[in-house]
Amino acid sequence: MTSSLSPVDWAVIAFYLVFLVGFAWWLSRQQESREDYYVGGRRLGAWPVALSIMATQCSTNSILGAPAFVAFAAGGGLVWLQYELAVPLAMIGLILFFMPLFRHLRLVSVYAYLEKRFDVPTRLTLSGLFLFIRAFATSVTVYSIAIVIDLITGLGFFWSVILLGAFTVVYDVLGGIRGVIYSDVIQLVILVAVLALLLLLLMDGSGGFTAMLDNLGDDRRRTLNFSAHGFGDGETFAFWPMLIGGIFLYLSYYGCDQSQVQRTLSTRNIDGSNQALFLNGLLRFPLVLLYCFVGVGIAGYATANPDFIDALQTSNGMPEFNLAVPLYMINALPVGLVGLSMVALFAAAMSSLDSVLNSLSATTMEDFVRRFHSGNRWDEHQELVISRFITAAWGLVTLVMAFYVGDIATTVLEAINQIGSMANGSILAVFALGLLTTRTHGSGAITGLLLGIAVNGYLWIFVPEISWLWWNVIGFVVTFTTGFTLGTLYGRNFGRDYGRDYGRDYAGTLDPEILEQSVAGYLRTEARVNWKARSWFLLAWFGILLAILVGLAHS
Repeated sequence: MTSSLSPVDWAVIAFYLVFLVGFAWWLSRQQESREDYYVGGRRLGAWPVALSIMATQCSTNSILGAPAFVAFAAGGGLVWLQYELAVPLAMIGLILFFMPLFRHLRLVSVYAYLEKRFDVPTRLTLSGLFLFIRAFATSVTVYSIAIVIDLITGLGFFWSVILLGAFTVVYDVLGGIRGVIYSDVIQLVILVAVLALLLLLLMDGSGGFTAMLDNLGDDRRRTLNFSAHGFGDGETFAFWPMLIGGIFLYLSYYGCDQSQVQRTLSTRNIDGSNQALFLNGLLRFPLVLLYCFVGVGIAGYATANPDFIDALQTSNGMPEFNLAVPLYMINALPVGLVGLSMVALFAAAMSSLDSVLNSLSATTMEDFVRRFHSGNRWDEHQELVISRFITAAWGLVTLVMAFYVGDIATTVLEAINQIGSMANGSILAVFALGLLTTRTHGSGAITGLLLGIAVNGYLWIFVPEISWLWWNVIGFVVTFTTGFTLGTLYGRNFGRDYGRDYGRDYAGTLDPEILEQSVAGYLRTEARVNWKARSWFLLAWFGILLAILVGLAHS
């Protein structure tokens, strides 16, 4: 599959990379504090934040893996689209409950809420879990895209990692969250343009959209699967686990994951945060539809060109279908546009890598460095310098780790969503215990977290017939039930919870400070939710959900 890019293609790539670094340097001149670096001084608009979140979600694994799932995977096809029905429902909870309270508390790290509501160990446990999972997943992302770059360019794996990672780390260190968000917007535009071009070429080669869709088998054209439930029947991608499990997954991803929440905390006010979530959900489905339709076209192209599959790299004797889109790019695009297509692959990887590095840095700075710094207080410039240094350190760590995940990367790439689902529901439950209850203590929440993850690990190993999408629900139920039960039976003397005045023991009392950190308490403050002003969000989301459902039912 190795192809030598033309000088014009290399020039396109070089211009793109140099532009990103120059743009980040220009943005760096506007930074004066760690708040500027991590949340943009809370002055960013809803549109760029929404597009940045979309760009992060449209990762390399998405634009390579989703078309492969639609075209070639066993049990795959357009059934993946029913997953998107969960997004509008998850957004309702985020818009009405999570974001107003988080914005009211003026958080930089979302895990700081857990210290306010529970205690320091709870905050550090969830923060440490985020650092471990995200750093590992990021190194796998770097590894996977570096392989693609190597196969296309022939640079070699080492230089492919350096080419991708070094430029991303440099513009991330300089630009901070503004660099992340605005570069993501640029990258998303490039990515959508290339995907749209590929779809047009595939449609033209098939004789039109209808003919292209007809080339896909009947089983792969099915978008809704009500015939199975996924709870022991071995059907992973049935409707109910994708809908219900997806709701819990997206609530956790958008509401409890620092890499996502950090950007919604960067807008000017709560309305900006809600608008960013709304716009992201509104535009997300067309984007997913775009790269799924690219998969439809790739399936037809492979059928008409039998040699196409034979040209793919093999893994364990099987074609590596995730490389189908890059291979088609090389075959179908002219000089110059091949370079632009490479830029699109870079954009998909960079938009995931840059946001994670900044959030890893923010979590480390807020939850560990500043939390335990006991010397002289740093001024704003010193905190800014330290924040940039931590970002560079995490960049180095993830790039080095990319060289050591090769032996397990194939398994991890297939199971990365399963790993997330094993923990996402339990993480969401810890936040829900803080938001929805007032007697639950940190010790009970952490006990529930560990038990929820352990139960899902047992299901993964011993009960594989249950769809891993249900793990998001199972983990939530186990963690929430355990934490609530321990809080009810043993009260706050089971563990020690901390508010702003550390060290107080809330022995079974309903302390006003604890109440304030819950949704019930928040709604009693002057900053309570303006339900009438935000009711249009509910109507809009239900309208979007209904439109998607009708479209899928008639596809």
